[in-house]
Amino acid sequence: MKILSLLGLLVMIVAIVGLFRLGVLFTANPVAIALQVAAVALLIWARVTFGRRSFHAAANPTAGGLVTTGPYRYIRHPIYTAACLFCWASILVNPSWTSVAFGVLLFLGALARILSEEQLVTQHYPEYVEYSKSTKRMIPHVF
Repeated sequence: MKILSLLGLLVMIVAIVGLFRLGVLFTANPVAIALQVAAVALLIWARVTFGRRSFHAAANPTAGGLVTTGPYRYIRHPIYTAACLFCWASILVNPSWTSVAFGVLLFLGALARILSEEQLVTQHYPEYVEYSKSTKRMIPHVF
């Protein structure tokens, strides 16, 4: 699972770099800017809530207990949600086959990491199964 997680990270990085090189990652569109500011705020909130132990390239359950506060109260993967929201905000106002392809690639990379991490976290924290029943992966009440 750690290899799949690392592969997912690599795919996400390739997608973000691809969007940047296309000139699509940043935009002057006010709606996209508002969504990107919200994405950065979500990312910061999640990082502060989770703490220093969240900085791992590969899926790696850490000591310290299952985090279910802050944004984790509403969604299980707010950092991946923030990355996808940030990028898709620009893609939707600057759509092209290439930008959409990079957006799909980004989501698939995030999904690979999510599935890897969930399997490992479930093994490390059995209470994760119950927690996952009350929260969605990325979009509250949807997915």
